[in-house]
Amino acid sequence: MTLALVAAVTAIGTYAVPAGAGQRLFADAAQFAAGATAALICLATGRERTGPRRRWRLLIGTGLAGFAAVRLWWIVADILDPARPVAGRLGDVGFLVLPVFAALALIAGSMALPRPVQASLRRDRVVLVIDSVLITGSLLALAWSALPGRLFDEGGEKPWVVGFAAAYPVADLLIAVMVLLLLATRPASRAARVPLRLTALAMLALGVSDTLRLLHLSSGGLTPVESAGYLLGPALLGLAAISNPGLGDPRIAERAEADWLHLLLPYVPVVATGVVIAVRTGAGGQLTSYEAYLGWLGLGLVVARQMFTIVDNTVLLARVSEGQQRLHHQAYHDPLTGLANRALFRERLVLALDAYRHRGVPVALLFADLDDFKLINDSFGHAMGDRVLRAIGDRLVAAAGPGALVARLGGDEFAVLLEHRTADAEPAGNRILAALREPFVIDDHTVGVSASLGLVLPEPGDADLSADALLRRADAAMYVSKRRGKNALVRYAGGADGGPNADLPHLLARALSGAPAAAGFEVYYQPIVRLTDGAIVAVEALARWTDPVAGPVDPDVFVTVAERTGLVAAIDDFVLDRACADASALANTYGRPIDMHVNVSAARLGQHGLEEAVAQALERHNVRPSRLVVEITETRRIPDMPRAIEVAERLRRRGVRVALDDFGSGYNALAQLHSLPVDIVKLDSTLTDVDVSPERAGALCRSVLAICAELGIAVVAEGIETPARARALAALGCHLGQGYLFGQPGPVHRLAATIPAQSAPHHPSHLAS
Repeated sequence: MTLALVAAVTAIGTYAVPAGAGQRLFADAAQFAAGATAALICLATGRERTGPRRRWRLLIGTGLAGFAAVRLWWIVADILDPARPVAGRLGDVGFLVLPVFAALALIAGSMALPRPVQASLRRDRVVLVIDSVLITGSLLALAWSALPGRLFDEGGEKPWVVGFAAAYPVADLLIAVMVLLLLATRPASRAARVPLRLTALAMLALGVSDTLRLLHLSSGGLTPVESAGYLLGPALLGLAAISNPGLGDPRIAERAEADWLHLLLPYVPVVATGVVIAVRTGAGGQLTSYEAYLGWLGLGLVVARQMFTIVDNTVLLARVSEGQQRLHHQAYHDPLTGLANRALFRERLVLALDAYRHRGVPVALLFADLDDFKLINDSFGHAMGDRVLRAIGDRLVAAAGPGALVARLGGDEFAVLLEHRTADAEPAGNRILAALREPFVIDDHTVGVSASLGLVLPEPGDADLSADALLRRADAAMYVSKRRGKNALVRYAGGADGGPNADLPHLLARALSGAPAAAGFEVYYQPIVRLTDGAIVAVEALARWTDPVAGPVDPDVFVTVAERTGLVAAIDDFVLDRACADASALANTYGRPIDMHVNVSAARLGQHGLEEAVAQALERHNVRPSRLVVEITETRRIPDMPRAIEVAERLRRRGVRVALDDFGSGYNALAQLHSLPVDIVKLDSTLTDVDVSPERAGALCRSVLAICAELGIAVVAEGIETPARARALAALGCHLGQGYLFGQPGPVHRLAATIPAQSAPHHPSHLAS
């Protein structure tokens, strides 16, 4: 439609308007109307937008307004002096307003386009201008020899006339080159490139008419056809302004041009110009002063461009170096605390042991595991737990002293490497214990933390001791501290093959790899009673371990080790199989078949293998599924809750009941009660101390009992140690209980058929029925 309109106006000017002053007046009026209309369009659309999209439209609109103002001045001049010469006047310099503002608009709009090299915006703008001038100068040098010689003669008489006339097409060429550079080096969506293409076409149309005007300086004015570019150029700029995406509104980027194009494109015309000049001079030709000036200008621009390239490379190398340093730091440091991580600690430990073997440099290793840190996460949330870990890291660094390498190995485990300071190893450990005993005050919350520490020093005969072996010894010594009551420092005292500080994870793996019973594993049973009459209705199967090397190992300790080393499933399967094997012995002890509760790690509920293990144990020992209760012991979050729900449902369809253990502690709470299909809830001892805190604990216990009653879930109260607590729970409506009051865990051959008389709860008459 735009082309049709321009063609119609051109045809009117050519055929309907008489040649001479009338035709010139018509052309000037049409060009004024085109420029003014396009200016109004650009200014109006610019006011409706923001950012670069607004700025480039307003700049183009201002340039078009200058174009229209000069045409208006020509109209006035045509009316006042119809016989005025066609050659330009000093006032025609106003025509340069449009190219200048068009260049500024492109620079402003380019800020929103994707950049091939991420540098400063100011640098990008300067490079865009240098590249555009460099290419334009090279193209002018190539075209200079094609210009008519009479232009030079006339330029000698009226240099400013030729200068102004030549400035218009040169400026148009510069803008067109700038647009082409943006199209070639700035990846953008196809829609976002539309305004750039329209701008390039507009500059081409203006440039054609300006070039024809330059060639007709001495022969007269332009015909309407030759001056059609002055109509088409503003019209295309107006279309660019109303195009929807806008110059600064790139959508999803298309495939970016190759990086080399951005670097080489400015030099292609320079090389071509150099070749042409070399050929001419080699053939005996002479360079004109204009060509020489252009050559020096090009050389200066190339030098400037190379300086920017050098700066780019320097900045890029600095960023690469900074990125490598950042990646190196991330690879060797804990992101939460900023301490060294396991990888860096192991590397430093290997170097320290190498120095110990070859130069006798003393080395010591401290291994720290926070005691019951899970309770902090459960009580205050993981965000608070992370802040406490950061504060712990700071205290460890301060307590370890200068020269020590403090690392967070993972979770709540820390390690300290001491070189040249083995005499300070034990005092450093004691300083760490003392530092951690001081409460942490965070957001008005007082948090107490303690740690179990293991200390190990290489022995004189340990010439081939590896870093992993030393870490295992420190870990083993730390577990001895756990077994002794936590919050203490224990030095590794065993030899390379065992002793009281033997490598617990290694011993546990060895015990579970073969026959666990032969390695000291056995199953103890604790009775679950009916509180109304003290009758034993079920037993809970519990794993116990007495290692031939390490001796008796506390269940909390070896279960924690098993969870960390991925061995907990082997313990679960051993207890499950042994409980089913003891089913007949339990029936003989109590004179009837009795239910068996077997603990299963919550993590296994969402993994493969649990259902198969249950089915095989029941079939192998011919036990009815209804006699088995799988207790979900959730020391960690269930990783895949939907799958866990499916597994629990399939177990229940098989006839096996599902219990939620330690309800009210850890992760076992109302969310799990709502999500998991369970038959029994075992109240944690923190909710059953109703005799100590009858109001608060009683209210909580009563609420849980009411919820479970509504859901048809049986409730077992754990941790009952006194008759008073048993009576209080029975009065609240809890029918089942478990605790030391009714018997400590023991092997099947030591179980009593009934609980001792002094342990049986005494009930009011209305509860005895």
